[in-house]
Amino acid sequence: MFSFATLRELFRLALPMVVSQGAFALMMFADRFFLSRIDATHVAASLGGGVSFFLTVCFFNGILSYGNAIVAQYYGQRRLERCPRVVTQGALIALGSQPLILLAAFLLGDMFLWMGHEPALAALERTYFLTLLGGAFLFLLKNTLASYFSGIGRTRVVMICDVIGVCLNVPLSYVLIFGKLGLPALGIAGAALGTVIAAAFTIGLYALFYFNAVHAGQFRVRESFQLDRGILRRFLRLGFPSGLEVFIGVGTFNLFLLLYQAYGVAEGAAMAIVFNWDMLSFVPLMGLNISVMSLIGRYVGAGDLSRATQVISAGLLIGLGYSGVLALCFLLFRVPLLEVFATPGADFAPILAVGQPMMVGMACYVMADAVILVCGGTLRGAGDTRWMMGTSIAVHVAMLLMQLWLILGLAVGPLVSWWAFVATLIANAVLYGWRVLGGYWRHPDRLARVLAD
Repeated sequence: MFSFATLRELFRLALPMVVSQGAFALMMFADRFFLSRIDATHVAASLGGGVSFFLTVCFFNGILSYGNAIVAQYYGQRRLERCPRVVTQGALIALGSQPLILLAAFLLGDMFLWMGHEPALAALERTYFLTLLGGAFLFLLKNTLASYFSGIGRTRVVMICDVIGVCLNVPLSYVLIFGKLGLPALGIAGAALGTVIAAAFTIGLYALFYFNAVHAGQFRVRESFQLDRGILRRFLRLGFPSGLEVFIGVGTFNLFLLLYQAYGVAEGAAMAIVFNWDMLSFVPLMGLNISVMSLIGRYVGAGDLSRATQVISAGLLIGLGYSGVLALCFLLFRVPLLEVFATPGADFAPILAVGQPMMVGMACYVMADAVILVCGGTLRGAGDTRWMMGTSIAVHVAMLLMQLWLILGLAVGPLVSWWAFVATLIANAVLYGWRVLGGYWRHPDRLARVLAD
């Protein structure tokens, strides 16, 4: 089933989320650019410390992100007073996560030295990692509020808050890193601190919309500040699998990146360049994923499964259309796209030799990414998170074990390893597509369990 009205609705919701995700990517780029003005060690430290921070909080982020689907389901049922209670329970989960995050900070503070990193690099990574962890509650609360507004279909609020937050973060990081306006130069700590302060400011912006008299009256916000065991159970029953899925997926992917870098500098540089271009595909598709999850949750809550099917058709049309155009560009212009990152005067031939077939592989898997993210949004919105958890973990663990065997066991070349990675993504897309087309997510008994408090 296809509907132009549903296509327009999905596009209306998705576009602000694409801008929001793009703003986040811009913030990361700006921080790394500023740190590159100091030296390459600071750039490397921001990558190592940043990835470690994301791995530490991504489990809780995954749980709280499911608040989008819960809110959307209540919104579809017209139980508007239940929607802000999801925010309250999310804030409680974020608060309850802090002892575990502090324990992680205590246990993992020296992990960079354990990994054999140079002492100077490890010290910078530790500073960046711990400073970001100090603001972990703020990041989790911001994610909770963003999920709420996405769930009720007000994605423009998410866009406005996130874009303004980034507009503060970029100049603030510059001032703190280099010590402008009479402040001390904090270096990499300034980059992390700027991000934390911007997160606090963004929460303040969300609060202006959240406590607005019209919104607060319509959703009975002032009555929402109470413990709700039913919603907490839904977070744990449906959000926990989602959080574990994200954690394992991110963890195995980053371990693959580390393994691949064992091939050498040229191979590692080629991968970094390819994944830089991959952001053009992944960031907009993440916005689409969030919007699909919100609409599917809304129509599941309303019991309107025909409209839910229309959302899937519209999502696949947008996702495959966009990624198809990008795939063609990656194939036709792979050499000039790689050469954008060529260092003047340096021999770029080894990187180009590896990078060209990798760009061909990326052209293949960006289409798979579209299927994964649209179908993943569908399954999350419908509460089919346990199947997603089991499937995603199985696929990602199998991918990592295969890479260990290929790289360390058989010692095959980098392109064999790369194409094995591409094949894994395509297999994941096939499984997700099969699950959605199979229709189990639509079963009335299963949906009744999903919607039950």
